[in-house]
Amino acid sequence: MTQARQPLHTLYVPADRFTGSTVREFGAEALRLVEAHAPDAEAFVDAFGIHEDIAERTRERTLTRLRRLPVEDLRVDFEDGYGVRGDEEEDGHAAETARSVADARVDEDAPACFGVRVKSFDDDALRARSIRTLERFVETLVEAVGALPEGFVVTFPKVTDPSQVVAFANELGDLESGLGSAGRRMRFEVQIETPRSVIGPDGAAAAPRILEAGAGRITAMHLGVFDYTASLGLMPWEQRLDHPANDFARHVLQVSLAGTGVWISDGSSHVVPANDSTPVVRAAWRQHADHVRHSLSNGFYQGWDLHPAHLVSRYAAVYGWLLERFGGASERVAAWREGSTAKGVLDEPATIASLLRYLRFAVSSGAVDETVVLSETGLTRDELAVGG
Repeated sequence: MTQARQPLHTLYVPADRFTGSTVREFGAEALRLVEAHAPDAEAFVDAFGIHEDIAERTRERTLTRLRRLPVEDLRVDFEDGYGVRGDEEEDGHAAETARSVADARVDEDAPACFGVRVKSFDDDALRARSIRTLERFVETLVEAVGALPEGFVVTFPKVTDPSQVVAFANELGDLESGLGSAGRRMRFEVQIETPRSVIGPDGAAAAPRILEAGAGRITAMHLGVFDYTASLGLMPWEQRLDHPANDFARHVLQVSLAGTGVWISDGSSHVVPANDSTPVVRAAWRQHADHVRHSLSNGFYQGWDLHPAHLVSRYAAVYGWLLERFGGASERVAAWREGSTAKGVLDEPATIASLLRYLRFAVSSGAVDETVVLSETGLTRDELAVGG
C-alpha cells in the first residue's frame, strides 16, 4: 500500500507490546470507548467540544474511520517507549515485531505507513544498538515479504547535530547495499527534540542543515514536545503540547521547511483516561481534542498518538474542525468559480488557494465525501485535485 497524503497521526507502540493484532485491538477498544462513553451526538458535544450542529456528522465520520482504518501510520518503538534492554532481548523483539508487521500487512485495515523508531546516536553504545536493531528488523521483514514494502519509514530521534544525520543516512545506504536494494528506498524522519535541532549554535534555523545532511532520504520532521520542553528546563506541569515554547519551535520548523515538501508533525499528548468511568474518559478526550485543535490551528495536521482513547479524540477533533468550516468554505469557492464574491469577504487568490487546499484535506481525511464537495462548489474532480 502507498500513502498519497500525509497521515493524520502516527501511533507509537513499544516493541515489547506489539503483535500482529495490535492495530485491530486498538481499533476495537476505540470503538468500545465510543459506544460506552459517547453513544450519541450530544455526548460528542460534551466529550470533544464539537459544535452541536455538526456533532452527529462528526460522530458518524469518526465511527466510520475507526471501523475501516483505525491507524493511519504505525511505529514500533525501540526508543523511549521501550527503554534499554539486553542485546538478546532486543534482538528477539526486533525479529518478532518484523514478522508481526509482515503478517498484519495483509489485513484490510493495515496502516498505509509503518516503520520503527530506533535509538538515538547520543553515544557509541546507543548508536551500535540502534543500527543492530534496524538491521535485524529490516532483514527479517524483507525475508518475510520478499522486498522492502512501500510505506516503510524509520524514525531517527534526538538529533543534536547534522553530523548524526549524515551518519544515519550512510547507515541506511549500507543496509540497502547489503540487501541488494536499488536506489534510495529507505527513508527516514527526524525527531526535533533539542534546542540545537531548532536553532543551531550560529543562531540560524537548524532544519535546512538537517535536511541537507539527510542526502535526500528525509521525508518528515516531527516535534518531540516532551524532550524539547524538558531540555529547556521547564517544570513537569509545563511540559504540554500547547506550551508557547513548543509554538516557537513549530513556527521555526514551518518557516524553514516551507516549500521543501518535507512533512512536519506535532508530538503527543500524555493525558489518557485514568479509569473507565465516563467523566474521566470524557475529560481526557476533551483535553486531547483541545491539543489536536491547537496543532491544527498552527498548521500541524499530523501528531502522535499513544493510546486507543487518542484515536477517538484525534478523529473527532479533526473531523469537527473541518466540518465546522465546510459550509462557508464551499460558498466562497462556489462564488469564486462563478466570478463573484461571497457575502462579507473579498478573497485574494492566495486565500482561494488555501480554501481549495482545505477542501482537498476535508476529502482526503475522510471528513467529507468528494461528491458533496463537487456538488456544493461546482468544481470538477480535476479542479479539486489540482487546486483549481
